[in-house]
Amino acid sequence: MSDVFTRKERSRIMRAVRSKNTRPEVAVRRLVRRLGHRCRLHVKLLPGTPDIVFPSRRKAIFVHGCYWHRHACEAGRSMPSSRVDYWRTKFDRNKRRDLKSRQALRRLGWSTLVVWECQLKDAEKLESRISKFLNNRSLRRHAATKRACRR
Repeated sequence: MSDVFTRKERSRIMRAVRSKNTRPEVAVRRLVRRLGHRCRLHVKLLPGTPDIVFPSRRKAIFVHGCYWHRHACEAGRSMPSSRVDYWRTKFDRNKRRDLKSRQALRRLGWSTLVVWECQLKDAEKLESRISKFLNNRSLRRHAATKRACRR
């Protein structure tokens, strides 16, 4: 099936897709600020360049669009009808890159949270989840503290 847009129109549409400061990301940042937390944005020195970073807590939040990062919701399951092989490969590559970034951060002692675009619909639940993530001590740090206290 051919594209319903001309090549020029499709190019304009794809150029408008942003990687930073997306609506979901800005919504999560507002929520984080409302909870009273300060953060840094898009720290390039960390694997995967997390969207929201809390250096003193060694915590990072990734805000993922369901379509581009292939969430299990309806938006994440849809597939373009043209060039299916290209898109399947691209989406798989995105998922592998996301996983490697989170694993690399974990190896460095960071905790990560992935917020999916569709989760913004239930603001109370998301606020609770983010609050719990930010206020919860890292298990590794907690275990190290316990060992130090026993000595």
